[in-house]
Amino acid sequence: MHQRTVFFISDGTGITAETFGNAILAQFEMKARHVRLPFVDTADKAYQAVRQINHTGVADGNKPIVFTTLVNMEVLKVIQEGCQGMLLDMFGMFVNPLENELQIKSNHRIGRFSDASKSKEYHDRIEAINFSLAHDDGQSNRDLEQSDVILVGVSRSGKTPTSLYLAMQYGLKASNYPLIPEDFDRRQLPPALVAHKAKIFGLTIQPERLSEIRNERRPNSKYASLENCRMEVAEAEAMMRRTGIRWLSTTTKSIEEIATTILQEIHPERLTY
Repeated sequence: MHQRTVFFISDGTGITAETFGNAILAQFEMKARHVRLPFVDTADKAYQAVRQINHTGVADGNKPIVFTTLVNMEVLKVIQEGCQGMLLDMFGMFVNPLENELQIKSNHRIGRFSDASKSKEYHDRIEAINFSLAHDDGQSNRDLEQSDVILVGVSRSGKTPTSLYLAMQYGLKASNYPLIPEDFDRRQLPPALVAHKAKIFGLTIQPERLSEIRNERRPNSKYASLENCRMEVAEAEAMMRRTGIRWLSTTTKSIEEIATTILQEIHPERLTY
């Protein structure tokens, strides 16, 4: 059974509330049931949220924990006055002190993605996602010079999810190329990548973990065999060392950790987020 119910309430998507809230909750050894309440942007919706929170508290026998990023003061007041949970108003904790320090009134903009149609950064991020999808797994050599980052590594080493995370979170155009047996035979990078070496970052993985991942996709195949995985990983790492490519093992790292390391090493000129 879960120990607590945690609510994330926002008048926007709730992504900020959930990301920040989860980062805080990760410091505690506890199980929690998460309830997302996005787009709470009217008093009526706030009253509905209050009823749900309070009913949950009674049913659980524990106070719910409530993270909010509400900027509409009328809506926030309903939550503050009616909520019987532990309320953590994240914007109130930070925005009000900053207003006092900066002597500037916050614009109380709802959500990171509001007015997206007017945001150049938003359109750049969509363009980066499309670019990364088009250049996934070596599908295209076109416009490689536009890449902010080019990831290389054996198949299933984490290149695609990392590329998409870099595009979605930071607006970076990330290409990725698989290293294949033909590359190992030539003992060289794919020819299309040679001119872009400064943008290349390598990903590797422990052969045992790679074999597990590949067996989920192609059970009992040579592609997934531990012997083949050991060979491919050894050859890929040897190639990265020979060519002076920076690389890391993804075996025990999250996508966020991988992306952060890449950004520290590559320093893309056009870092949007």
